[in-house]
Amino acid sequence: MSKPGAWRVQVAYAAPARQEVVEVTVPAGATIEDAIRLSGVLARFAEIDLSRNRVGIYGEAAHLQDPVHDGDRVEIYRPLQVDPKEIRRRRARRGGRSAGRRQKL
Repeated sequence: MSKPGAWRVQVAYAAPARQEVVEVTVPAGATIEDAIRLSGVLARFAEIDLSRNRVGIYGEAAHLQDPVHDGDRVEIYRPLQVDPKEIRRRRARRGGRSAGRRQKL
């Protein structure tokens, strides 16, 4: 149970080699950015750049200045290494399964 006027929020980040979920207590009305900074993940993952990395709450895209609520899970997303459209093009050239064709079971 959270203290009155304070909310428990999880901050999650998954690097290629490891993932971390940190629970922090933030004041009511805190933003996503506040929760991330309080979590300490920026110090543990030097590759996180809040001007580049996208963020969300439970898989829904959000902005750093959006408010968090008690029980939210803030997620920091890594930039894509390859454009998904390019992956589909490569797969189609190789004759692999495409997004438009479903395999029959």
